[in-house]
Amino acid sequence: MEMKQLRYFVAVARERNFSRAAEALNMAQPPLSRQIQMLEAEMGAELIDRSVRPLKLTSPGRLFLKQAEQILDHAEATKTMMRRAITSSKRSVVFGFVASTMYGRFPALIRAFRKRALDVELQLLEMSSLEQINALKEGRIDAGFGTQRFDDPAIRRVLLREERMIVAMPIAHPMAGSDEPLPLSRIAEEPQILYPSKPRPSYADQVLTVFHDHGLTPSIAHEARELHIAMGLVAAEEGIAVVPKSLERLRMDGICYRAIEETATSPIFMSVRQGDMSRPICEMKDVICDMYPRWGYAVPEGLRDSTADEADGRG
Repeated sequence: MEMKQLRYFVAVARERNFSRAAEALNMAQPPLSRQIQMLEAEMGAELIDRSVRPLKLTSPGRLFLKQAEQILDHAEATKTMMRRAITSSKRSVVFGFVASTMYGRFPALIRAFRKRALDVELQLLEMSSLEQINALKEGRIDAGFGTQRFDDPAIRRVLLREERMIVAMPIAHPMAGSDEPLPLSRIAEEPQILYPSKPRPSYADQVLTVFHDHGLTPSIAHEARELHIAMGLVAAEEGIAVVPKSLERLRMDGICYRAIEETATSPIFMSVRQGDMSRPICEMKDVICDMYPRWGYAVPEGLRDSTADEADGRG
């Protein structure tokens, strides 16, 4: 099996037509057909149903397509990383992050990382947890800091900690006058403001899951595109919002925060490509292991398995 055969197969699968696929690949159709036939012979199965128009993938073909796309994505990510390493005079690393982490410990971790890794050029990109998955696989980022649970064989995910959820509400709200934690049943009676509205799944679905796990169906007043829009709607007395506790640091006029009586948490994950033992990634892991005990957090499992010294060949 050759990489070019994978590219040819993916092109035919997407175009659902040999002629259009050959044109997109800038090649003649006969050699394209032969390469697909050779691939099918090697796989021992018909991958494309040629008896219908437009063409359709067989059941083995659909399975093979997913694997082929993953292999090609990984190859492209590898080329991107190599180009970055060759052209840059400094080692570089790109971290993706969700907006809410900026109100928590993430900025302090970044400051500590910059002091530790003076020879590393760091770039930060704001993106959703879902967007981080493809960005990692495509090599556009080297690590992602997000809040979504997902499984992907190409990605290694480490749970850093579980952050408690709280309620943001207008300061003039009747429930704002007490410091007592609010039960979810009472919170569910108020119009809810969720964020982000897309892409999904997102933090909004985590909030809905918390309600549903307690047998509650909240009333949704708004689904905001971004966190700051949701907070603006709360300040405008359009509803209340269940948010990570770190947002208490966001001192916006007209908003106050209340604790939730039940245990409701949102996870914070660090995600990297499987097998990535590069020194910048290991240095970030070391920073987290150093800083978390100072803040009273347990050292996350899975971060002590590789250190910067080991990544540099001196461990």
